[in-house]
Order: sequence, then structure tokens, then C-alpha cells
Amino acid sequence: MNKQELIGTVADTAGLGRGDAAKAVEAVFDTISSALKRGDEVRLVGFGTFTVTRRKASTGRNPRTKEPMSIPESAQPKFKAGKNLKDACNS
Repeated sequence: MNKQELIGTVADTAGLGRGDAAKAVEAVFDTISSALKRGDEVRLVGFGTFTVTRRKASTGRNPRTKEPMSIPESAQPKFKAGKNLKDACNS
């Protein structure tokens, strides 16, 4: 399912127009992104938890030249599925 299909499904399920559903989906994505950017955790009980972890700087190798290169520190978004979501996938 891509973003447009998600918007269509939300519109049909909630009885909204496509424009309103698109605004709602975008608002949810923007809100989650903003919270993660601030370093907050987004916990949706039964669905899952979005968090941000820090990846330390490290040294790697360029696969083409085999020369060492430094990999800078970065923030990595993570998602851990909740029990209800896991159960829904396994039923």
C-alpha cells in the first residue's frame, strides 16, 4: 500500500472526502515527525512506539576504493510494533 492508497482507504473507512483524508494523514505524519525531531517518543497503545536512537560516529570502508572513511553520528528513527499489531499480523 502506498500513500495514495492509504489516503483512499482512510477516506472510505472514515466517510471523508479524499482532500480531508489527505489532510488528516499528512497531519498524523507531520505530528509524528515533529515529535521525533524534538526527541520525544510517540506511543500509540496497541499499535506501536516510534522512538529516535543515536548512532555513534564510526569508521567504515568505501566499498569501491576500500579506503577508510568516517561515518558521522546520526539519529535513527525506530518503530516497535505493539501487541495488537503483532497479533493482527499473526492471525
